[in-house]
Parts: sequence; C-alpha cells; structure tokens
Amino acid sequence: MLHHTPLIATIVAGLGLAFVFGALAHRLKVPPLVGYLVAGVLVGPHTPGFVADQTLAPELAEMGVILLMFGVGLHFSLDDLLSVRAIAVPGAIVQIAAATAMGAGLAWWLGWSMPAALVFGLALSVASTVVLLRALQERRLVETERGKIAVGWLIVEDLAMVLALVLLPALAGALGTGGADASGHAAPGGLFGFVGDLGVGGVLAVTVLKVAGFVVLMLVVGRRVIPWVLHWVAHTGSRELFRLAVLAIALGVAFGAAKLFGVSFALGAFFAGMILSESELSHRAAEESLPLRDAFAVLFFVSVGMLFDPASILREPIAVLITLFIIVVGKSAAAFLIVRAFGHPTSTALIISASLAQIGEFSFILAELGVGLKLLPEAARDLILAGAILSILLNPLAFATVAALRRRAGGPVASPMGGTVAAGARTSPAATAVEPLVATALTGHTVLVGHGRVGSLVATALAARGLPVLVIEDADAAVAALRSQGTDVVAGNAADPEVLAAANLAGARRLVLAIPNAFEAGQVVEQAKAANPALEIIARAHSDAEVEHLESLGAAVVIMGEREIARGIVEHIVPLDAAAAGDAASGGAGVDEPVPPRR
Repeated sequence: MLHHTPLIATIVAGLGLAFVFGALAHRLKVPPLVGYLVAGVLVGPHTPGFVADQTLAPELAEMGVILLMFGVGLHFSLDDLLSVRAIAVPGAIVQIAAATAMGAGLAWWLGWSMPAALVFGLALSVASTVVLLRALQERRLVETERGKIAVGWLIVEDLAMVLALVLLPALAGALGTGGADASGHAAPGGLFGFVGDLGVGGVLAVTVLKVAGFVVLMLVVGRRVIPWVLHWVAHTGSRELFRLAVLAIALGVAFGAAKLFGVSFALGAFFAGMILSESELSHRAAEESLPLRDAFAVLFFVSVGMLFDPASILREPIAVLITLFIIVVGKSAAAFLIVRAFGHPTSTALIISASLAQIGEFSFILAELGVGLKLLPEAARDLILAGAILSILLNPLAFATVAALRRRAGGPVASPMGGTVAAGARTSPAATAVEPLVATALTGHTVLVGHGRVGSLVATALAARGLPVLVIEDADAAVAALRSQGTDVVAGNAADPEVLAAANLAGARRLVLAIPNAFEAGQVVEQAKAANPALEIIARAHSDAEVEHLESLGAAVVIMGEREIARGIVEHIVPLDAAAAGDAASGGAGVDEPVPPRR
C-alpha cells in the first residue's frame, strides 16, 4: 500500500544524496559539507527532479542545531563562559555593529530603505552555529582557549539575534508595515511574549528580563534537577532509558526555552548541556547523543542547499560578490582587529576570524521574518542565501589560509612558555605572534599523541624510565602545563602533516596514539608509515572494527580497552581459583584458565 510520506522521503533523499556527494567530496580532497550542500541543491525547488518537503527539512535541521549546541554545552562549563566574557561580549557587539554597517552600506547603494538596510546588515553579521562548531570540532579546537572565545562570541551573537527577532515586529509596527510574519503569526517571544504597546524600549526591557529569567531558572533549578534526573536514570541500568533521557533533556529544555522565554532553541540547548557538564555523567551523555547530532547536522547543510537558487548568482553577480566580500573579508577583518586590540595573540585572532567568515541559520530566520514583515525586499533574501551558501563553501579555505599564514611566519625565537615564536615578536603571553612549528632536535624518542587521561599516564611512565618523549597536543592549557614541566611539546592537531613533520617521525623510535578517535588516529598512522616505515606504532581502540582498521594501516600494536579490562579480571580470578583448588586437593595444581590474547 502506498502512503504519502514526506518526512521519510525528505530524510531518505537528504541523507542518501548527502552520503553520495559527501563521499565524492572526500575523494576529491574537499570538505564533505560541500557535498552535503550540493545534495541540498539537487533536492531543492530550483533544480529539476525530486523536491524535498520545504517545511520539514528546516525543522529537521533545527534539531541538528539543538543537539550540536547541547553537545558543546557538555564540554563548556559556566567558568569557561565567564572566563572569555571580557573579549566575547564587547568583541561580538563591536563586530556585529561593524558588519551591520557594511551590509547597510551595500543596501543603501542598492537603493533600499533604512529598515531594510538594518535587517540586511544584521543578517550578514551573525555566524552559523553548525558551521562554526563543525570547523572547531574537526580541528579539535573547541576546548582550547581560542575555541572557548569563539563559542562565547557565538553565544553573544545568538543573544543579540534573539533580541533582534523580538524587536523587529515592534519596529515594523512603528513604521506601519505590519506586525506579523509571513505565516500570519505574531512575533516570536514565547509564552510570556506579550508586549502590547510598550514600544521599542519596552520590548527591549521585556526581552532582557525574559532572557535573564531563563538563565536564572537554569542556574538555580536546572543545576539541581537535570543532573539528578540523569543520575536516577543511570541507576536504572538501562542504556536505552539513559539515551532517551539525554535526548529528552536536550530537546525539552530547548523547546521550553523558546516557547516560555522566547530565546533560541540553540541557546536553550547550550545551557542544558552546560548545566549537565557539571555531572560526572556528561562524558557518557555526549557519547549517547553523538550519532543523532551528526545525522541532523548533515540535514542542516542539506536544508541550506535546498534554499539556494543558483540562478541568483547570474541575476545579481556584483551584489552577490560584494555580499560575499562583506561576510568573508569585511566581517573577519573586523573580528581580527578586535581580538588583537584586546591583546590576544595573532594565532587566536586568525582562528576567530576564520570561524566567523560565514553566515547561517539565524541569517535565514532574520531574512524570512524581514520579508514577512515587509521590512526587507525579496531580492535581499536571495543575496543573503547566496552569501550563506558561498561563504560556507569557502569557510574551509579560510582555515587553510590561516594554516598557510602560520607556515609562512618568520624565524623562531625563544618563547617564555618554553616554545618558539616568530622572530621580532613581542614575548608577552598576551601579545605573542603566530607560533611557527619548529622541528624537534630529539632522535630515538617516543612521539605521544594526546595528553589526556591515557596519554598523561603513558608520558609519566616513560619519563620515570628516562625515555625521551615528545608530546603532540592541541589543548592550550595542557601545552602550557607540559612546557612548564620541561616536556617537549608540539602544539597542534596530529593529523596535520606540518605537526607530524615537526615531531621528527623519521628519527623517532616509536609512535604512541593515546587519542580515542580511531578515524583521526588512522590518518596519523598512514602519514607516520610514509615518513618512517620502520616506526613502531602503538594505538588504542574501542572495538574490533577499529582494531582491524588501525592494524590494516600499519599499527604494530592496537590495544582495546575492553579486552584489557577482561584480561585484568581473568588474571585476578585465575590465581585465586588456583590457590583454592590447591587447598581443596593437597598437592593439586590449579586450573590454568585461558586469558584473552593481546592485540
């Protein structure tokens, strides 16, 4: 029996084509998100063939934003957020103002009204949550100082856009253009969103009070209730219930925040994750939500691609190019100057600039609301969509440019933290220039990738035996601590060829991969074998499939945690049983139980 199944058709078409074109993009050495965007264009209304549901796709994508921000919150404590407030709050505000001014200038040149110029500029000022976090996660930067600043900056932008979404209907009413969106619904504002005739000032005050009320509720009530619920579920012993509880908390808090307080889904989910991060179960919660986060994040890129009309580039080529220039160059340059003005190093300023060199979901929401309120012409929405698609496609190039600038930095001089900085650079920690990667002088050493819970134990044991060790680590705090202890460190992602070259794998004795990500470890193994075929490689894994994957790439020893736990249990039981058997039968030998072999 045939059924009308737009939801199933949208998910199947979106994920299926995203896989095909994502795999093709990977094969062509292009970021997979490019393939996801192409898949969206193909199932969109502007290309022939199958057209996915235009209302379901954005809603599915919104779930990806919720789960992604929830995951970020799980790794981002309140202290982390407060620690970057000095740069994130003023920096984001000044950058929004600068980008809005540039966008308004383009709108004035095109002959649009002042309200249209304001909305258009705001839409160009806010970065995409999904794109920014995906870029930081792929480069393992989320937990670094630079990543924390970028995430804090993003949170401030989200708050500013929530405020803009509430104020726009009031502005439209004051101008006499109408106070409902394209669907005929009242302005967003939540259950407590009635503002009556308070005017712009009153709306602003009410919005601030609602956001403050949500934050207080999460810090006072959520901090007690959410961890308690998750701990109770964990004690039931049901993994299914635990996974369901994680998803219910993430989606429930996000939805409640939007409906009751008028804040964004993303902001509500972020606070839910941040509150939960104080629980020891946060790591397990992150693991349980990861598969759905990845799947729905892909649907986000597909939904963005569906909105794009390739013909818009041909209709207004000059306006599209100027819009793209404002997003990728103008906004990034403003962010760079702001970060440097606050005394942060050039490397941090470059990462923040590259992270913000795109626009996304809030830009689409602003554009749709602006058109519905008759504040924005439809041509502006087309420019915003074109700028979003092209800037997302170019964002990996922005990060590649940052990497190229680091490689081209000047010669090394001594750094107060035990590393090296560019020649002629000031040596204060707040003003350190881009730190170039300098090859170590060690030979016959062990290269240790990762200095977390496993890596730190390995490093301590090797140092106690007097064996030379070089650590590759990308967390700023860990790098600083290791250098203060006199340990040789190469700061960066081990999958980067420049980082591996600086570790002198050709002269190393062995490579130890203490990172838990088997896919990233596989990339390192491949490059290490190419640099030194005789290198002994030891890695860790969490499944038989990961063991086989790493061994097939050239790892000599792959240790699976579960197998070693079983081995330890058996080795503890066998001597006890042997002793008991000896006592029961005088002179009798204990039974030699088999021990799971090491891999």
